[in-house]
Order: sequence, then structure tokens, then C-alpha cells
Amino acid sequence: MLYEINEKALKLEAEGKKIIRLNLGDPDLETPPEIVEAAYQAMKAGKTKYSSAYGENKLRVKLAEVHDVKPENVVITPGSKWGVFATMYLMLKGGGNVIIPTPYWTAYELIAKSIGAKVKLLRTELENDWKIDPAELEALIDKETKMIILNNPNNPTSKVIDDKTLDGIVEIANKKGITILSDEVYGTIAFTKTKSILDYNGGCKHILSNGFSKTFTMTGWRIGYIIADKLLVDNITKLNQITINNVPVFIQEAALKGLELRKQIANAIKKEYKERADMACKILSKDGLSFTKPEAPFYVFPKHPGLDSEKFTLDLLDKGVAVAPGTSFGDYREHFRISLTAPRPKIKTSLNIICEALK
Repeated sequence: MLYEINEKALKLEAEGKKIIRLNLGDPDLETPPEIVEAAYQAMKAGKTKYSSAYGENKLRVKLAEVHDVKPENVVITPGSKWGVFATMYLMLKGGGNVIIPTPYWTAYELIAKSIGAKVKLLRTELENDWKIDPAELEALIDKETKMIILNNPNNPTSKVIDDKTLDGIVEIANKKGITILSDEVYGTIAFTKTKSILDYNGGCKHILSNGFSKTFTMTGWRIGYIIADKLLVDNITKLNQITINNVPVFIQEAALKGLELRKQIANAIKKEYKERADMACKILSKDGLSFTKPEAPFYVFPKHPGLDSEKFTLDLLDKGVAVAPGTSFGDYREHFRISLTAPRPKIKTSLNIICEALK
């Protein structure tokens, strides 16, 4: 349904209708000019050839420095989605099951099913602040469980997993010998401190997926990375070799420039999206919608009792606003996701249209 909404929005725009797009996590801010210039200079310098399927060494060294790991634990991927796919493909293609807390980013389940893995969903609720219950998690684990996927901060709720809960999840995974794949693509720009899966083991027992799309507003550039033990890094590299070969070197040069400026870029994006989140919370609260306050960009995931969010979001498109139905993220029909990825005046206009449509 997430993709159906997007296709309908594109169709309406092609027909001349103006749509305020709050349905995708695609930052509206421009890629910082320093990053664009770095790519341009790299292309002019002839960095347009084949390269290592591991990724450029200087980028891997810089990422290793940022995350306090060894360069051999880093592999560059064409976007974090490919990193997630490659990891799941390599670890689950032989069968088994994966546990995914909901609400979740749609791609996790779709990837698992596409490679023949079974999915066990661990439901969380707004009324419980979207907390994962470690006891419920442990009860889902069986001898076929190979992976637990965490998205921290979470899409669509923008919630950060608190330290105590994360400690409990890691303890269970370690006890049961299960790998955690932690997607932390929003971690650097979270409004509150976010504990990384890498904080638990220097030997990369678990796996970090991350990328440049959100922090550096580089969604269309398609560059991400996986941090894992050397065996998985080598195997992802082999998969890169027979598929994408390598991320273009000029894009890796651009990413390297982003890392050099990461603190100022991250601070600027956090400030902007925190102000947007505060504005959205104020408007939505006045109209009685229930939601948790975002702890990271870019999403709000409100609940309206009795709502059929699929019908609501399709009807809302005709009013010029695109959002995503809650059913795209699990069994959450009364919820819908708002992406705060438009200029503030457009967000304000959209929120007023949404509130009016819910009356």
C-alpha cells in the first residue's frame, strides 16, 4: 500500500494536480553543496572507473574511525537497503526465521519473504510507548530463529529504544546465539541519545546497517554500509562482485566529504526537523490525535480510533496531501504515517487538511 500511494501521487502530479508529499522519508533539504562539489571534482579527476567491491579504503578507514571498529569490518553498499538485503540474503537464504518488531519498515518483511525466510512479528503498541517486551521476544525464539531485526530509531514511530530494553534484547540474543541486525540510519540525527548495537561488542558479533541518505540528504545517491565480522563483510563483497560490482568512486568521495562535515550537517538537520516535529505535535495534539512525540526525524505515527487508514490516505490524495497508511508498517489500520519532509508552510497546510478530513 505504501508504494500504491506513491504511484497514485505521481499519477495525480502528472495530471497537473499539486500534491504535498508527506508519504516518503525523502528529506526535502538539498544535499550540502560541499558534498556535491566533492563528487564533481572526483568525476573531473577521472574517478569514474571500476573499483573495489569492498569500497574505497579511505572511506572504510574513516567509517571505522567514526564507529570505533577496524576497516576490515566495513563494506560499502549501494544504499542501506542493499546492505539489509545482502545481509538477510546471506544469512537466511538457507531457511530459518527472523523476528521483526512492529511497526516496521516494510522492506524487512518483503525481503525476508522474497528469499524464502519465515517472519515472526513482535507487536508493540502506542499505549505502551512502543516498547519491545524482551520476555515476549524470547518466547518467539525457536531453534530455527537466525536473526532479530531492530530499527533504532524506528520508522514509522520515530521512537528510540531505551537503553534498558536494548540491554535486555542483546542479552537474550547473546544467550540464544542469535544475530541482531540493527538498522540505525536515523541514529546520528536522533533528538535524543541513541545507543548503538556496536556499543555491545568490539568484535562485531552483531551487525550495523547505516547509510548517508538521511543524515546527509543523499537519498538518490545510493550509498550505505554494513559493519559486521570479517566473514560477513567478505561475503557481502563477493555478492557485490557478482551484482553491483562497486558503488561509483565519485559517490564515495562525496560521502567521505560528508563524514568530514558530519557534525555540522547533523546538527543543522536535527535542528530543522526538531522544529518541524514540535510544530506538528502542537497541531495534531489540538485535534485529539494520539501519538508519541518523535525522538528522531522524520515521522509522526498518529492514531485515530475507528479509522480505515487505507481508505483515508487514498481519499486524502484527492485533497492534495499524500501520507502513508498504518497498514504499510504492520497491522495498524487506525494509524497513518506523516513524513515531515516538506517546507514548514506546506507541512502546516497539510496538517490542517488532515485534521479537517478526520472530523
